[in-house]
Amino acid sequence: MTGVIKSFSGKGKDIKSVKKHIINNSYGGNYSEDIHIIRFYSSYVVIANGRVIKVTKPYMKYCPLAGALYSGINSSHDPSLVKDIIKEAVESKISEFGFFTGKRSLSAGNIAIPFGASEILMYALRKRAVDAAVVVCDGAGTVIVDKPEVVQGIGARMNGIFYTSPIVGVIERLKKAGTHTVLGDGTINQLKGIEKAAYLGYKNIAVTINASMDVPVNILRNMEKNLGISLTSMAVCTTGITSSRIMEIVENTDIVWSCASEKLREIAGRRAIMQLSMKIPVFVLTKKGLNLINSYSHDKNIMERVNPGSQYLIAGSVSKGEEVRIGNFKSYLSEAKLPVRHSQEPLMNTKE
Repeated sequence: MTGVIKSFSGKGKDIKSVKKHIINNSYGGNYSEDIHIIRFYSSYVVIANGRVIKVTKPYMKYCPLAGALYSGINSSHDPSLVKDIIKEAVESKISEFGFFTGKRSLSAGNIAIPFGASEILMYALRKRAVDAAVVVCDGAGTVIVDKPEVVQGIGARMNGIFYTSPIVGVIERLKKAGTHTVLGDGTINQLKGIEKAAYLGYKNIAVTINASMDVPVNILRNMEKNLGISLTSMAVCTTGITSSRIMEIVENTDIVWSCASEKLREIAGRRAIMQLSMKIPVFVLTKKGLNLINSYSHDKNIMERVNPGSQYLIAGSVSKGEEVRIGNFKSYLSEAKLPVRHSQEPLMNTKE
């Protein structure tokens, strides 16, 4: 399985190969109906029957967020030790929040990550900046959510999901919470999610896109026009994507998380209207993206302070510019030439 997942790109044929290998080699249990694959600190993590059964070798050597949340993950370059820490971190999420099990927590109202995608979506739904969000939930696949606490319950503390199996208990509880499961078999298909959201009558829709999977983002604008909706796209999980994929993402999405991609920081930064944070920057590329960030602010209208042709930085660690309240924390808005780099950005063991 190591060889299969090491080259895992998120494409369907690779996912099927991983699942087949797990089933055929069982790894001490029957995993034919319960397999989940996420990426954490650049490693692919396979979870089955509520426990981690495989962690691939990480190729990161530093991440400020992982280091802050999980003590020791950056303290050694020994991949075996880092893999053990990754395994413990994921298992702690399973035990504390029920991830990848029928006991999964599905509601939350607090901010876990200051500039996280689910946090921004939670506020956007609260303020009706969007009607619904198309996101991915372990145990359900692509889902359509219109309740703020549910979108945060699904997304808070969850890493990029590449594959998930259906969990009946999760799907039933999501249904009771008013959330629509798109296909019902655990399939991750954000484009089908957008189509179903439009069919259900939602007009102002946000969608998260795993940039490391082969979602054709170049058709998003045409979908928006053909379906008669307003669509705001948010690209996540960008670590390790190719230069051509970076260009596709930057040219066709509204907000992009830079993760550990130095190339993306430079390319997206030069084109961005706004950068959020500095260690792991988030780049706002369009006015639609700004509208979502505006809903995340306690100020009446951040967009009124943004001049066409200028670039802006919002960060809490730089006490210059105009004070703004973002989420539940204090930050500062200032004009800046983007990208604004930081000495504590994520580092890779090898060049991308």
